[in-house]
Amino acid sequence: MDLSKHWKTIVDTLQDGILVVGPDGKILAMNPAAELLTGYKTQELIGKSCRELDCTGCEIIGKGSGEKWCGLYARGDVRAKKCTITNKENRLVNVIKNASVLRDDGGSIIGAVETMTDMSEIVRKQREIIELRKSLHLDEGYHGIFGKSMIMQSLYELIDNVGLTDAPVMIYGESGTGKELVARAIHEVSNRASNPFIKVNCASLNENLLESELFGHVKGAYTGADKGRIGRFEAAHGGTIFLDEIGDIPMSTQVKLLRVLEEKEIERVGDHKPIKVDVRIISATNRNLDKLLSEGHFREDLFFRINVFPLRIPSLKERREDIPAIVQNFIRQNNDRTDKKKLGMTPEAMEKLVEYDWPGNVRELRNAIEYAFVLCLGGGIGINHLPVKIASGVKDADKPSQPLLRKIDRKEELVKILRETGGNRSETARRLGVSRVTVWKRMKKYNINDLQKSW
Repeated sequence: MDLSKHWKTIVDTLQDGILVVGPDGKILAMNPAAELLTGYKTQELIGKSCRELDCTGCEIIGKGSGEKWCGLYARGDVRAKKCTITNKENRLVNVIKNASVLRDDGGSIIGAVETMTDMSEIVRKQREIIELRKSLHLDEGYHGIFGKSMIMQSLYELIDNVGLTDAPVMIYGESGTGKELVARAIHEVSNRASNPFIKVNCASLNENLLESELFGHVKGAYTGADKGRIGRFEAAHGGTIFLDEIGDIPMSTQVKLLRVLEEKEIERVGDHKPIKVDVRIISATNRNLDKLLSEGHFREDLFFRINVFPLRIPSLKERREDIPAIVQNFIRQNNDRTDKKKLGMTPEAMEKLVEYDWPGNVRELRNAIEYAFVLCLGGGIGINHLPVKIASGVKDADKPSQPLLRKIDRKEELVKILRETGGNRSETARRLGVSRVTVWKRMKKYNINDLQKSW
């Protein structure tokens, strides 16, 4: 059976887009599926350069025809390559490309044929599955970090994005917010996850010890160095090093750290032989680096090297809605490691936890739960089991600028916000930074339930 006269019908029936290009990259033919995929009509692309589609899978050389035009003509074919093209509406389309070079009887290149399989729907569904898995796992924590508030979900998304690169990250946040957990999460979502994650607390060591910790030393480098040892940078080779409290690094050490970033090599203390290291650097501080820069205590060139991707962790009082989930996690942890088994928090105790300002952030909350475990002999943790300053609602003494009365304690403010929210107690509680129970109690106290009839 002779099929030669039916090839056009066969090609036009295929669901995969087909392009035929000349040795100079000009488009010679395309099938209806390619029109649908690209959004262009055949007559719009015939004679145009294949660059019109801006395919990420092409290695365009553009210095002639054939092998001088692109990598495909040099290799002979492309197999199952994932890439994107840009359609007529300037939108990216995910495709899998296969391509083969066409030659005449003498072996000379006369063009190439490309097939493109539309993967957009599959990619979209894969992303939906990833997001669904992420949302389902939020109850279990994101790499050990708990919280489902919008501000934390934005943080998780930033961690996922920066994890795809090797860019230096600077983590900002108050003491106790969990900077090490965030640094470890960045490492775990990166392609370095199977390699070491090494932490150095820069504030806990003096200048000489810090250099030895970071870069190692040789035998006899200083008094007491009776044998050589590798430093944290060597130990982190291929992985990630986390420099906590980097604002406390002495100026002399800053110079050496800058060299590591620029030349990707270290020298052990007492030695002059350079050692190559491949390390991703994540730094953290709760100090004001801008102030340190202006005072001359931190090098500007080092700052710009380590501050490529700044990441801020919100304080606990900025995400009060996450407190119940964090508390339950700490209760589970304490239940697992002690003989005491607690059922949870009483509503009144949870309300106190949500209302407290938490100057020590998550670390202070963890300590408060451990304190409660000591006092509570069984059942649920109540207000009487909490630290006094939390149970009594005492504010942080270091913040005298705090008003004596919160908005929730002023009737006119409560009424104003209730009117704005149409009487929605949950939204009112969110705006005031308190629990829904607190809103209900204040409404009862001020006898403003009747006002709802007019909302």
